[in-house]
Amino acid sequence: MSQNRIAIRRTAILAGALVALFLGVPVRVRAQVRVRLATPAPQGTSYHQALQAMGEKWRLAPACGVQLTIFPGTTMGSEVDIVSRMRVKQLQAAMLTVTGLSEIDPSVSALQKMPLIFQSLDEVDYVRVKLEPMLNQRLRDKGFVVLFWGDAGWARFFSRHPALVPDDFRRMKLFVGPGDPHQIDIMRALGFTGAQLEWSDALTGLHTGMVDAVLTAPFHALAMQFHTVSRNMLELNFVPLVGATVISKRTWDSLSPPCQEVILKSAAEAGEQIKARGRAEAEESIEAMKRRGLKVHRVTPQAQAEWDRLGEQVYPRIRGSIVPPDVFDETRRLLAEYRASKRTSR
Repeated sequence: MSQNRIAIRRTAILAGALVALFLGVPVRVRAQVRVRLATPAPQGTSYHQALQAMGEKWRLAPACGVQLTIFPGTTMGSEVDIVSRMRVKQLQAAMLTVTGLSEIDPSVSALQKMPLIFQSLDEVDYVRVKLEPMLNQRLRDKGFVVLFWGDAGWARFFSRHPALVPDDFRRMKLFVGPGDPHQIDIMRALGFTGAQLEWSDALTGLHTGMVDAVLTAPFHALAMQFHTVSRNMLELNFVPLVGATVISKRTWDSLSPPCQEVILKSAAEAGEQIKARGRAEAEESIEAMKRRGLKVHRVTPQAQAEWDRLGEQVYPRIRGSIVPPDVFDETRRLLAEYRASKRTSR
């Protein structure tokens, strides 16, 4: 095509757009943005499916047209690896737990790395919602925009032998996953012995006695078949499993405001679905494992008192070294506020 013909074609396109604008005819421009999102959630899980549904809404929205590609499981490495890949632009988004999020900013650690601080999921919701504006801003300042927060209920202890009180676990070796040095620090502060392995080696470790117990989500324990060896579960609210989906600020800023609105709306819907389904799946997984021989040990008031005392003993070591002091103090203040409001409403 000659240069004159190219120039004439460009002029005609521009003229057509100007005429359409003058006559009030909307000109639809679809953003051709490709977003690569990684998550440790395995392929085919409800978490993965919710992200797929969210991505389809992004693709079909007239104001958006974003193409979302999801890399589930260990495709992109550990959560630390995923954050590193986002920083070098290999990935544009991720759904992470607190393990990965705290690599971006340690303030997020307050939601999951203060063991035994939360007594109920209602408390988790209250504190998270109150902390969200501050956490969102701190993550944004580091170049990451939060699309939604969520959780998957409680992490539970699955052990080869029955265990109820802290001393029972001090006689065991507890599995510690890769990429989270703070977990080792927390275990040591509690007086526990941690053995760091890859998640793919956890079941073998249980079989061989390299580890005696695993702290994880019930649905994960079921999927990994931990209950076939660790036939005991302690029904202790140790830590909630909190996470968020983030997108790089660079990518976010490249999107039009109407597209950002679509993304936030569909992301909020996905977050609510993930939280509701994750909590339900935790209970369903426990029931499924019970049918296969899992024994659930309820925490007696006396045992709970021992765990509560242990938490109070370890908090001074967590404040400042794992959770920033201002966020640690604010979390405790919010919990006291929530509990006081519940007492006065009775």
